[in-house]
Amino acid sequence: MIVMSIMNAPTSATLDDAPLISRTLALAFDDDPMMRWFFPDGATRQDRLGRYFATLFTGQYAQHGVCERTGSAVAFWVAPEGQEKAVPDAETIRRLQEILGDRVEVFRAAVETAAAHAYGEPHWYLALLGADPAAQGQGHGAALLRSGLAKADAAGLPVCLESSKPANLPFYEHFGFAIRGEVRLGEDGPTVWAMVRPPRPATGG
Repeated sequence: MIVMSIMNAPTSATLDDAPLISRTLALAFDDDPMMRWFFPDGATRQDRLGRYFATLFTGQYAQHGVCERTGSAVAFWVAPEGQEKAVPDAETIRRLQEILGDRVEVFRAAVETAAAHAYGEPHWYLALLGADPAAQGQGHGAALLRSGLAKADAAGLPVCLESSKPANLPFYEHFGFAIRGEVRLGEDGPTVWAMVRPPRPATGG
């Protein structure tokens, strides 16, 4: 039990953690409808997902976000003051285009759709949260979620996220999130649910 609590404890992620982060998120998002839409080829999906998440981490969220990990899970957050800066630069865009290949237009359309439905008030943004399926039920994702929510609560701000996996909605609802809208991506794409959680007193847990 002591070992488990240590493994679950959120810690700040550094660029040295990129291999662990890319591997963890590739496993976590292998069955995610949006990622399967971006990367439909099952034979190359794990490799591309690993490169995709490593690129987002090193070129975007590690620079202007709040990135935390446990032994088996990863979360990328963006505070209000970082949201204008937490966008990919030209080199990151080039690398993403290379990874996405002929799915780059699908990706670009999804990004534009998400931007059009962005929450209008100052908020913390949970860009992604993923746990290695082998550690499911061990509290890694919940520990990271509580850590970020505590920061948002301390600032008195709501938290927003999007999810394309229906099975994850009850998990977020358990932590106080509510669906504020949904949108279908393209004619053949997944449905994405936008969720928001109002701030709670910092001692509310």
